[in-house]
Amino acid sequence: MITIPLGALEVAMVQTDSRPADTLRDTTEFARRLEDLGYLRLWYAEHHHSPAIGAFPPVVLTAHAAALTSSIRVGSGGVLAPNHAPIMLAEQFGTLAALHGGRIDLGIGRGPGTFDESTARALRRGAGPTTDDEYQSDVSATLRFLVDEVALGPFPELWLLSSSTAGAALAAELGLPIAFAHHIRPDNTLPALDHYRKHFSPSRWCDRPRVLICVETVCAETQKEAAWLAGPMDVVKAGLLKGRGDIPFPTPEEAAAHSFAAEDVQALASFRAQQAHGSPETVAKRLMDLVAVTGADELMLVTPVYALADRLRSYELVTQHIMLPATS
Repeated sequence: MITIPLGALEVAMVQTDSRPADTLRDTTEFARRLEDLGYLRLWYAEHHHSPAIGAFPPVVLTAHAAALTSSIRVGSGGVLAPNHAPIMLAEQFGTLAALHGGRIDLGIGRGPGTFDESTARALRRGAGPTTDDEYQSDVSATLRFLVDEVALGPFPELWLLSSSTAGAALAAELGLPIAFAHHIRPDNTLPALDHYRKHFSPSRWCDRPRVLICVETVCAETQKEAAWLAGPMDVVKAGLLKGRGDIPFPTPEEAAAHSFAAEDVQALASFRAQQAHGSPETVAKRLMDLVAVTGADELMLVTPVYALADRLRSYELVTQHIMLPATS
């Protein structure tokens, strides 16, 4: 058994037989329950124009969760730099940090948050995809505005989200903690973290390399039940493998009846083998193995299952097998 801080990534899956408003309502219970379970962080991801994921701005959900809770850290995981003016990010999260001192995280990522090109352009007022230089400039400007323009008091805790060596290189250069998307690009995890640690430059934000790993985690009483709960996300992933971001989030029953192409079955099995799906004992071992091989300082679990009760039960089962550090 290991002792390690755990966090949760909320991606707000919208069930096929419900409305986005129902998903939004569930985020309230989710935040309160995660705090009761002793999780260190709760982050919100930015998504747009997806039938499977609610388009709820991370800054709004962060403000709502911070007002509902008293100890859990809340923030973005991440807010996407290409879609926002740096000064606005600094003002929004600087204000939240001042209102909820010591509990606000600002995780910054690069992607557009959508698979639809017209939506991506709308988010950027007609501009095309951001370049590496533009992204680096936006992140640096956000940090500068936090210090020079906002300066409301306690800073939010800064994290750079990454799924590649390029993102890891920027985190190392700027001296930021890295939140690595193992749940998206698991094959990139080890080379990216190796680069990050070798090239890390201490800064006012972080004096040493600091690594958080996000891993897809579906934990249930049995392996069979966990596979059943993971089925809906498998359907969505199969669509993403074909470049389709328009697949609704089905029920477990609909997912069980879905016909997967042979190449999708192989790809999904390969992905699942690098995540943490299964019984509590299996999930705990996979998470402990991941910590051992990556040297992660923290784990963040993303659990895209259909029902809120099943999702919360997964987070609860994990805490019964992995010890969480005591919080002050």
